[in-house]
Amino acid sequence: MISFGLLKDLKRALDLVSHRLRGEYDEDEWGFDPEFAAALEPLTSFLYDKWWRVTATGTEHVPAQGRALVVANHAGVLPWDASMMTVALRRGGIERDPRFLVLDWAFGLPWASVAIRRNGGVPASPYNALRLLRQDHLVMVFPEGAKGVGKPWSERYRLQRFGRGGFVELALRTGAPIIPCAVVGSEEIYPKLGEIPGVARLLGAPYFPITPTFPLLGPFGTIPLPSRWRIAYGEPIDLSGLGPDAADDRATVLEIAEDVRERIQGMVYDNLIERQGAFR
Repeated sequence: MISFGLLKDLKRALDLVSHRLRGEYDEDEWGFDPEFAAALEPLTSFLYDKWWRVTATGTEHVPAQGRALVVANHAGVLPWDASMMTVALRRGGIERDPRFLVLDWAFGLPWASVAIRRNGGVPASPYNALRLLRQDHLVMVFPEGAKGVGKPWSERYRLQRFGRGGFVELALRTGAPIIPCAVVGSEEIYPKLGEIPGVARLLGAPYFPITPTFPLLGPFGTIPLPSRWRIAYGEPIDLSGLGPDAADDRATVLEIAEDVRERIQGMVYDNLIERQGAFR
């Protein structure tokens, strides 16, 4: 049951966020605004604890400092998974502000784009990722890209191909460990039943989804469903022994990328079994 105090905290947070979206603020070179992120905390905590009832494991595998690359499966249309992964780390005692790579089209969404950027989102590109790692950030990447968030309900929790293994090249060139991460629950928040290609082209988006609530319920259809989540961080994969030159070996890069994908797929299946039900 939602307490009156929690509702007041949520309203205060939303008022502060709205005020900062219209006013002056401090941000770093990537657009991250720590005060904005702190203002969102009551909302993200509510989603984590009450709405999605997240269970997280393996946060001890994430380093408290220094560069690292978290590689996760992707779903949910909007990057709620990155936000919940960040809360999970904080609850596990990892006091860091991760940066997560977001597809360019998301930055075309009027209000969401500002919130994503100020909360740690960075346009996805190899150049941005490389700079972030060389600055010793904790970087979250989702190699499935648009194929992950846009896959139909019938293919839920089946990981798509990890592209050309760009994240492996980044890890090899920077010596950053790869930390596999499995997210279970995000597939159910906006179950995709179909799409409208014409609207997607008009908006410049990779797809325009049809879900059980959207666009049928209008703006209310954008409220994510209260599925139960599990987030699991796996043991780090250290590639430093291979050296930066291995990034130019396509066979090595693709082999490692497929190994990481298979690890995450296995972690996803294990956590689906542990969860026992999407909305229980």
